[in-house]
Order: sequence, then C-alpha cells, then structure tokens
Amino acid sequence: MALPVKEQVGYWTAATAASALALWYLGDVILPFVLGGAIAYFLDPVADKLEDLGASRVLATVLISLGAVLVFVLAVFLVVPSLINQSLALFEVAPQAFNDLWTFLTGRFPQLLDENSTLNQSLMQVGQTIESKGGELLNAIFSSAMSIINVVMLLVIVPVVAFYLLLDWDNMVAKVDDMLPRDHAPVIRDLAGQIDKTLASFIRGMGTVCLVLGTYYAIALMVVGLQFGLVVGFVAGGLTFIPYIGALFGGALAIGLALFQFWGDWVSIGLVAGIFVLGQVIEGNVLTPKLVGHSVGLHPVWLIFALSVFGTLFGFVGMLVAVPVAASIGVVARFAIGNYKGGRLYQGHAGKHNE
Repeated sequence: MALPVKEQVGYWTAATAASALALWYLGDVILPFVLGGAIAYFLDPVADKLEDLGASRVLATVLISLGAVLVFVLAVFLVVPSLINQSLALFEVAPQAFNDLWTFLTGRFPQLLDENSTLNQSLMQVGQTIESKGGELLNAIFSSAMSIINVVMLLVIVPVVAFYLLLDWDNMVAKVDDMLPRDHAPVIRDLAGQIDKTLASFIRGMGTVCLVLGTYYAIALMVVGLQFGLVVGFVAGGLTFIPYIGALFGGALAIGLALFQFWGDWVSIGLVAGIFVLGQVIEGNVLTPKLVGHSVGLHPVWLIFALSVFGTLFGFVGMLVAVPVAASIGVVARFAIGNYKGGRLYQGHAGKHNE
C-alpha cells in the first residue's frame, strides 16, 4: 500500500532540507565534485556519440580526456597568461582612464568644475574608489580564490571526478532509476526527462554559444588593435548566458576603451561597435536557434533571480547549481500547474459537468 500523501511530503521535504544544509555547510568541499559532475554531464553526449561510432565507453572517455588535457595545456600556455596580464593592466590603467575622462568632460562641460554640484562629487567619488580599490579588488579576488577554492585541489580533483563520472554515467543513471519509488517512478522519469531536455538545451547549448562568442569577440577585438581585447571578449562571452547582459556589458566596456584608445579615429571605434552588433546578429539568428532552441523553459528574469538567490545563500557553488535547480523548479512548477488546471479545485462545477 502506498504511503499517505502527508508522509510522502514529509520525506521529500526532509530530502530537500538535507540537500540545502549540505550545500550550505559543505559548499567549498563539494565544489570540485559539482564542477566534475557538470563537466561529465556536458561531455556525456560526446561519449555517447563515440560509442555509436563503435568505441567502448572506456575508449570514448579516454579520448575525450586526452582532448580536454590538450585544450587545457594550450589554454595555460597561450591564453591564460595573456588574460591575467591584460586584467592586471586594465586595473592599473583604470585611474588614468578616469582622469582622461574627467579632463574630456570638464573641457566640454565647464559646469562640472563646480565643486558643489552633485555630478562633480559623484564623479570624484567614483574616481577615488577606482584608484584606491581597483588593485585591492583584483588582489582580493585572487587571494580569495586561492584560500577558498584551493586551485591545486581543483586542478587535481576535478579532472579525476569528471573522468570517473563520465565513465560510469549511464550506470549511475540506471542505478538511480532503479531506486526510484515504484509508485512515482513514471512521473519522476517524465519530469527528469523534461529537466534534462531543458538543461541540455541551456547548459550545453549556451555553453557552446558562450565559447564561440567569447572566442569571436576576443579575436576580432585584438585584430582591430583594441587593448585588453582578450579580457573584454572573455567577459562578454562568459556573460552571454544571461540574455543581453553579455552584449551590453561587453559592448559598453569595449566601446568605452575604444573611445580612450582611438579618440578621433572613428573608423576604429565603429569597427569595435560593429563587432558587437555582428556578434548579436550571429548569436540571435544562428547560434542560439541552432544550439539552444527557441524555448528552453528558463525565463531570463527567473534565471537572474535564481543566480542572485543561490549566489547570496551558497556562494560560488550556489551559482553553479542555480541553473539546474531553476530548471528543475520550472519543470515541477509547470507539472503542478497542469495538474491543478486538470483538477476539481480549478475546474469546480464546470469540470464536474464535463465529466
């Protein structure tokens, strides 16, 4: 006989609370395992495709791992040093850039020199903050990352976890399926399939879109000669998964830097702006429709809300799990609404007459 609904709700509530507490207290500890799981989930379709071509699961996992190591080594030697150097240089030139902006503005708007004006005080405060806190902020980010995340541990544990999870992915899915409550297994499988479809479209699709756009922005901006083009491309590409944010933030940063570097050279400034316009055209008409699809069930506002809430509550690990949790909540909410609209509470007497 099935458990009463009240007891079932109690069990599911307890499981949810236990998961939240584990995330709260063990966030930094489980970070390598969350990253490894995310990588394995991202690469599982590649392993499945290699299996379809005749490779064993072990061979497919080894080939993928060797490819990942090659990409990582190339990134470490070719990309990461330049990215770090440009980031440091950007923070160093920020105060001078602000002073140049101040000189430009006061030359054309003398009223800004009025020390009592609100705009003057606000701009001066921003400049002092950039000058005094810019370097401290960057150092804090690196020191915090070193102390909390432990980079060496990540570099060692994450690849190992990803390798074994990718190797045993299908077996783990089968074991989890075997442990599902028999009364609810069909419904849970259906919901899990919808969640997987949403995540596959969003994480794998948007991850690829971010990688392609970030590479395009970085290469194109460096080709036109923009300083810090690699950093701008990396930021713009990384933020693309939040609709419009990546293009707006990256475009504003790139055009702002172009104005300082190319002032008077309107062709170069126009090229920088055109790079982001072209990037948005490609992203909106080619990349997103082909790789993500038009409907993945994650509204931009819901996504931003989930990232904000989980990032505040659980830190960096919370931001990593925010998208899967948001997708899961969205699927379950749609399932609950569908049942509600099909039930007597919603239909009332009209539903009774239609039976």
